Amino acid sequence: MTNLFGNNYEAAELLPDVEEVLELVNHQESAWAKAFRLRVRQIDGSEASYFMKVSTDHHGKLALRGEFESTSTIHSITPEFCPKPIGWGTFEKDSKSHFYICKFYDFVEGVPEPGSFCEKLARLHASHSSPEGKFGFHCTTYNGNLPQDNTWCDSWEAFFANGLRHVLKVREERAGLNPELDALLPSLFDKVIPRLLRPLESGGRKIRPSLVHGDLWYGNTGIIDGDTDEGIVYDPASFWAHNEYELGNWRPERNKFTRRYFQAYHSHIPKAEPEEDYDDRNALYSL
Repeated sequence: MTNLFGNNYEAAELLPDVEEVLELVNHQESAWAKAFRLRVRQIDGSEASYFMKVSTDHHGKLALRGEFESTSTIHSITPEFCPKPIGWGTFEKDSKSHFYICKFYDFVEGVPEPGSFCEKLARLHASHSSPEGKFGFHCTTYNGNLPQDNTWCDSWEAFFANGLRHVLKVREERAGLNPELDALLPSLFDKVIPRLLRPLESGGRKIRPSLVHGDLWYGNTGIIDGDTDEGIVYDPASFWAHNEYELGNWRPERNKFTRRYFQAYHSHIPKAEPEEDYDDRNALYSL
């Protein structure tokens, strides 16, 4: 295979049946990663495009591994709901730089059609195939540039509280102390979280862990068919959770998932009992 772009792009070696790399184009960029469109010629003469994300240092490596593992797990349950992941790794000639590579899509502008989108999301959540039968994930996943504590727990309340404490600790490490916020935390952890989450797992009730995308706002979705507005998800930060956790990200109107999406989703999976706590749980999950 001919490599036109120097030693840093041996990631293309992961691609099947590639004869030549034709083009590497900047696609997107954030504060913690860069994304590229990799166009190749295959052995049969056809052309194909792949998406490659590159990040650096320790957190970049863990984040790209988490994205690969999350996408692979989603793909194993609902393969039509996310790009097919191909691989991830560290560049041989630049040990501080890491890559993740998957199928590339030219997205159509807009938000996916709620009926089909929520049916696929509900199917993902309904798989209930946590390998441990617990809440958590087998590796660290990143919500943006925030590492999540995915340590396995038997209790959803314990897992959620541990995860939120971890994120708040990262916030403090990066931004410093906030006495006003700290004054609110005892009530949040000692009163609000037990009041809203404990009833889900008491009185004969039980939650079965669902695989969640983990960062499902409209910016992590794309329309792949302009005629049907059929959509997929990408850039996940997955773990096994209470399925309603996913919908916390839909609460702010800026995220463009309107009441139609809530209604479409709950036409497949009903609200958990006690239903009267549903809106308050959603507010909690939106944190």
